[in-house]
Amino acid sequence: MRLKKMTMLMVVIIVVMFRHSNGLNMNYYIMTCPMVEFIIKNSVNSALRADPTLAAGLIRMHFHDCFIEGCDASVLLDSTKDNTAEKDSPANLSLRGYEIIDDAKQQLEMQCPGVVSCADIVAMAARDAVFFAGGPVYDIPKGRKDGTRSKIEDTRNLPPPILNSSELIKMFGQHGFTAQEMVALSGGHTLGVARCSSFKNRLKSFDSTHEVDPSIDNQFVKTLANTCNAGDNAEQPFDASRNMFDNAYYNALQRQAGVLSSDQTLMTDPKTRPIVNGYAMNQAMFFFDFQRAMIKMGLLDVKETGQVRQNCRKIN
Repeated sequence: MRLKKMTMLMVVIIVVMFRHSNGLNMNYYIMTCPMVEFIIKNSVNSALRADPTLAAGLIRMHFHDCFIEGCDASVLLDSTKDNTAEKDSPANLSLRGYEIIDDAKQQLEMQCPGVVSCADIVAMAARDAVFFAGGPVYDIPKGRKDGTRSKIEDTRNLPPPILNSSELIKMFGQHGFTAQEMVALSGGHTLGVARCSSFKNRLKSFDSTHEVDPSIDNQFVKTLANTCNAGDNAEQPFDASRNMFDNAYYNALQRQAGVLSSDQTLMTDPKTRPIVNGYAMNQAMFFFDFQRAMIKMGLLDVKETGQVRQNCRKIN
């Protein structure tokens, strides 16, 4: 009898350890779809080996999903004749990696139909992309359900690239993030590129309606201007190691070589400058804070009840 009580106590302790306060669970699929981690990681790794630039797309997709209506895969839904979805917003036209999510979902539906949500796939794919690119390894709780709302007008709540540090602190604060967590999440820009249309406002215009942003290094102004000579869709890497997850993004900010004004403002603002300097000096600290902030972001307004889409691009 005593052994039976001790066994039950151990089970209770294990359940408590793996359950999150909002009902999500680290081992949510251990009985219903034990191959889920392997299948998603394999889809991500196969795609990124062929095109490493997709790592930035998967991380950005997770962020743009969670900031709108919570982490519910609403960003994956296609527009219909009666509704223009989030993915067709100008703010989301640069998102990439949808085919990776589709591939993982297709395999999971064959292995364990109707079990793994698209929202969980997006969160796990972003996590795996961080690790593939050389970033920290971390685990996330699972059990999110998929949303049924996806409207273009909701994307106005995404932070535009022209915000200053105070505005970013306020916007992220509305989602429960501290200034430090905001700067850590901004470090996701260590991967990927920005299009000229997102930063050309920082350069001197031909009609002289605005001057060069004084926070840009003089040599870097020439780099950005040269990029924009190829048009609005021309791409400029956020830092010199565009496909490697490291702290080079913060080093660039120290050199006044942040691509977006919302990047460089983190260095010019006395409230966030010490955090930038800290991450530029200590990559391990950046990795630690980034993974904690990503786990927290993945818990934004998650839906514990609802549907598991059979096709991530449309509601059941």
